Amino acid sequence: MRRSAVVLCGATVVLAGAVTAVPAEAGTSRTAAPAQAVTKVSWKKCGTDDYPTLECGSVKVPLDYAKPKGRQITLALSRVPHTAKKYQGPLLVNPGGPGGSGLTLAGFVASNLPEAVAAQYDVIGFDPRGVGASKPALDCVPGYFNPVRPPSVPSTPAIEKANLERAKSFAAACGRKYADVLPYINTISAVKDMDAIRASLGAKKINYFGYSYGTYLGQVYAKLFPSRVRRLVLDSIVNPHGVWYDDNIGQDYAFDARHKALMAWIAKYDSTYGLGTDPARVEAKWYAMQAELAKKPAGGKVGAAELEDTFLPGGYYNGYWPYLADAFAAYVNDKNAEPLVEAYQNFAAIDASGDNGYSVYAAVQCRDAAWPRDWKQWQKGNWAVYRKAPFNAWNNAWYNAPCAFWPTKSLKPVNVANAKLPPVLLFQATDDAATPYEGGVAVHRLLKHSSLVVEQGGGNHGISLSGNACLDKYLARYLTDGTVPRGHGTADAVCRKLPDPKPLEAQPAKASALTGASAPAASVPGGTLHGLLGFRG
Repeated sequence: MRRSAVVLCGATVVLAGAVTAVPAEAGTSRTAAPAQAVTKVSWKKCGTDDYPTLECGSVKVPLDYAKPKGRQITLALSRVPHTAKKYQGPLLVNPGGPGGSGLTLAGFVASNLPEAVAAQYDVIGFDPRGVGASKPALDCVPGYFNPVRPPSVPSTPAIEKANLERAKSFAAACGRKYADVLPYINTISAVKDMDAIRASLGAKKINYFGYSYGTYLGQVYAKLFPSRVRRLVLDSIVNPHGVWYDDNIGQDYAFDARHKALMAWIAKYDSTYGLGTDPARVEAKWYAMQAELAKKPAGGKVGAAELEDTFLPGGYYNGYWPYLADAFAAYVNDKNAEPLVEAYQNFAAIDASGDNGYSVYAAVQCRDAAWPRDWKQWQKGNWAVYRKAPFNAWNNAWYNAPCAFWPTKSLKPVNVANAKLPPVLLFQATDDAATPYEGGVAVHRLLKHSSLVVEQGGGNHGISLSGNACLDKYLARYLTDGTVPRGHGTADAVCRKLPDPKPLEAQPAKASALTGASAPAASVPGGTLHGLLGFRG
């Protein structure tokens, strides 16, 4: 989890008024939440300059749904209320992660949907259990990603040992600090929380819009509570067949391909960056830079691992490419490390909220499904990946390595195949790295009444409400009256990808929301969807 949405509002609202929860779905007694008394959410204004109508609230839910009257935890909520006479109910939104805060996303979605469409919904953001303003919020090892870490590639026994000790210590620290909480930080529990939110809003059904890992929340919610789904939008879709070890291996190959796409883009603009016209040679210079940083970290902060952290966001969003290319060129051509350090601080550095996000990420992924417990299997699998796709293989392996030593037992993933839903709308880019295309196709087959809209050639992660009018047309139609495209073959509709960005000098300048520096509006990370989505899935 490299960046998360900013927490706008805390759980500062008292709860008042009681409503009765709808009984658990028939036939899902193994996983469905028991019926329980819930409280109605009270809302208070917590608007910002960007989202002035935002409101904040909270709701209490059981830590363990098998004991509904036992220990309670608090979920932080946000809302942009409906304004139209035609009210279509709550629209819950989630940015992914696991570990991403959804409070700001409510304002973003409400602001970027067509006004007439957004006005018909209460757009509801929430921090899932353990995240952000929800209580308790996990933080297993503050500063776990502080620089400089050991290099990712275990080229020597000493490097491998150092990384292994870090992973083991993180898992052990989580176990010591949150022994009573960790068994309940998982997707199934988060989905039951979503249904508790539904009940607290007094709604019989919810509309749901999830990105990235949020698509998996949507899949599982729809499986456990199919009769409570009114509309379901999944964008950049997790492959449920690979939860979670195989999905991460799949990411490694896809991120390597996106890194090569960045190298090819830089080669295309050799007149700007001076790094050569051959993508393979540009990539070789990148790995040479990494080798130098392993010996002498830039600014005492950017070593080999931190360089991977810095360039990984380029696999999520090509709007970052001009900034990354500038930093790369400055280091190689001018021996100037300052732009590289700035890029690391802006794109990759993990602050306190990042520590929280990563703690929840690990807790959910390690608990949701079985991971190899024999380190030899990790060695074999990740060296095999590295030989073909080196960019992110070992960085991602160490990111997930605490799961090899996690203190809780693993659950079994939910079979999300579903024929009980109304029409569902799916969005997927063909070259998405974080959630590769195969996931969108798999879920399209598993959800009987779904329609898949494909962004052909697109490589960004989170593609709706990001400037592609073709995609947004289908989203607006669906949220207006439930209309979905029906085509033949794999995709029901295909949209062209947006053009790749231009170098910074070729774009109109605008003050960057990220750095305050002069930067092109088209690729400014701050204030865009990609500044809100959690990285890693």
